[in-house]
Amino acid sequence: MTNHVKIFDTTLRDGEQALPASLTVKEKLQIALALEKLGVDIIEAGFPVSSPGDFESVQTIAREVKNATVCGLSRALAKDIDACGQALGVAEQFRIHTFIATSDIHVSTKLRKSQDEIVEMAVAAVKHARKYTDDVEFSCEDAGRTHIDYLCRMVEAAINAGAKTVNIPDTVGYTTPTEFGGIIGQLFNRVPNIDQAIISVHCHNDLGLAVANSLAAVEQGARQVECTINGIGERAGNCSLEEIAMILQTRNERYGLQTGIRSQEISRTSKLVSQLCSMPVQANKAIVGANAFAHSSGIHQDGVLKGQNTYEIMTPESVGLNKNQLNLTSRSGRHVIKHRLHELGYNETDYDLDEVYASFLRLADKKGQVFDYDLEALLFFNQQKHEHAFYSLEYLQASSGKEIIPSATVSLNIGEETVTHSATGNGPVDAAYNAIMQIINEDEINIVDFKLGSKGEGANALAQVSIVAKYKDRRFHGIGLATDIVESGVKALIFVLNNMHLADQIDEQKQHISTGV
Repeated sequence: MTNHVKIFDTTLRDGEQALPASLTVKEKLQIALALEKLGVDIIEAGFPVSSPGDFESVQTIAREVKNATVCGLSRALAKDIDACGQALGVAEQFRIHTFIATSDIHVSTKLRKSQDEIVEMAVAAVKHARKYTDDVEFSCEDAGRTHIDYLCRMVEAAINAGAKTVNIPDTVGYTTPTEFGGIIGQLFNRVPNIDQAIISVHCHNDLGLAVANSLAAVEQGARQVECTINGIGERAGNCSLEEIAMILQTRNERYGLQTGIRSQEISRTSKLVSQLCSMPVQANKAIVGANAFAHSSGIHQDGVLKGQNTYEIMTPESVGLNKNQLNLTSRSGRHVIKHRLHELGYNETDYDLDEVYASFLRLADKKGQVFDYDLEALLFFNQQKHEHAFYSLEYLQASSGKEIIPSATVSLNIGEETVTHSATGNGPVDAAYNAIMQIINEDEINIVDFKLGSKGEGANALAQVSIVAKYKDRRFHGIGLATDIVESGVKALIFVLNNMHLADQIDEQKQHISTGV
């Protein structure tokens, strides 16, 4: 049996399903390229048949990613599989992942079919997918609650039909490690053709056991783990990629197993996904949490100073964290910024140096000192700028106080025109938002979520605002970053407005195509 464990990342499919607003094609591609750089084996890019946007995202990722297998999900239906084949056909290598539920409760309640009919549908789906590619994966949805005799029958039938990978999902996070490991062990003992396929596992975290269950399955012979960055996903989430990868790396003497994950990229990828998905990482999260390498106890601090491995089983550097936070000032030149970004793991192709440097100087004039975390934040937000933004901020002034009615004046560049308006509100951010809404004369936008956070430490931290807005029955996510909370909030709203404008343009193009105008 091979000692390589494949990492199948489903951040863009299962992970995205749990987000407050859908990611744009550009954002999904950015995550996919980061996953490719991280070294994942398979990227599940989406569910092509579910919407035109998902089809476009999967196709774009399939076209751009070269060093990982791009995968699309489908139900055991011909139309779903055809959509996958069409979206993925532009890729050099791709996988079709088809599934059907197998547990009694799903078969009788949801599908309302007999077990024989489910086997027939599974076999037909795998054979149909093989018309597009030899790399076909089949999943037994809710395998954790499927009777073992029927599960063995399904796995054997799927492999005979041509599935090269068979996935055993604990879809609802119901099983315990001993139980789930036992299921995998029985499959290896009872399915006669199991050596002809890779056994994969996809565990959910409803009982907090997704990583433990995945590890138990690997111990029993599973050689693919399906997971997400930061463990995001439906309900309580999925198996955390960074945790399973670092367990196998840190405890290599116990397991003797390898993955292709470049662990130094973990921290950077975690931050990117957290930012784009508006899903903060809890401070005590293993591997990537803010406290993962922090020591507060005096005894612990003393021990680490005397020997790092007294209280750290892995180094911050091993997951891409740099302990030395270099402070920069407005006197620092371009070459220093370029060097520092290189030290932080960014290539020249990852950013526009002139744009980053201009943003750096503006921030340095406001803060005095700029730290590594500031520089990474600037890089991230420069990457998020719209290449042809329809809306941009020209001027902002806001005032508030104990006995003053909060007010704001905003000037927006709208295409080639600049429009200014003033308004009041129940606070300076609300006043600025009211001014913007009057400028754009749009009453269908509803802000349904507003979160304020910070990037950095102490009083000089950058304010980050994350909002979700509802517009024409769709949700749009926006983020803004600035030293001033009001400015950060305004930038987040402008980010949303540009996404809305782009969505309207796409809808108009589709309308023209459908009507032939």
